[in-house]
Amino acid sequence: MSETISVSAAVDKRMSVRKFLPKPVPFETVHEILDIARRAPSGGNVQPWTVNVLAGEKLDEFRAIVAEKIKAGERETPHYDIYPPKLWEPHRSYRYKCGEDLYALINVERDNKAGRLMQFAENFKFFGAPVGMLFTFDKKFGPPQWSDVGMLMQTIMLLAVERGLDTCPQEAWSEFPDTVVSFCGLPEDTLVFAGLALGYRDPDHPLNRLRTDRAEVEDFVTFHGFQK
Repeated sequence: MSETISVSAAVDKRMSVRKFLPKPVPFETVHEILDIARRAPSGGNVQPWTVNVLAGEKLDEFRAIVAEKIKAGERETPHYDIYPPKLWEPHRSYRYKCGEDLYALINVERDNKAGRLMQFAENFKFFGAPVGMLFTFDKKFGPPQWSDVGMLMQTIMLLAVERGLDTCPQEAWSEFPDTVVSFCGLPEDTLVFAGLALGYRDPDHPLNRLRTDRAEVEDFVTFHGFQK
């Protein structure tokens, strides 16, 4: 590990990094992170997750396949809606501001649709990260198991921070489920949940200055029975 860091510090330091250096991450480090992360909470110890980890030539091959599909205008049917069709307040405003703040950092105006699509397409390159993870599970699993996979991802992200690495969780990969299933040789009844970029952040890229705003505790928490 590059440093000793508390859980609180790791939570605070973790952010979605959208530009990585080409510096490779050793296999031993990735394996160690996953070996510890498997202790993430899982209701009934069901452990619903499946993770495919890509690096090197296999990652390059996967990126190239997806890039060709995007270039050809091919689209696949996602296994779920990332956001509700009519997102309500205040969540709609949270999401809107996140997007506006992100594109402002790279001087892409709201009416620059091509520029925004170009930046969104960086998702499908794992933002240049040397390691890409794909999280999947059997379609028969329900919402409780979906949350298990989310907790696994969060555990991986915090362990990455502890090791001087950065990540970006990516629901965008749910938009190419057929490609993920085919490339990774997964069963047909697989649900493609999300991806995760892992690597070393580019400290000079403007996108990595984005720290999203968060609501105050009093905005989303109601305390019951406490003595103040």
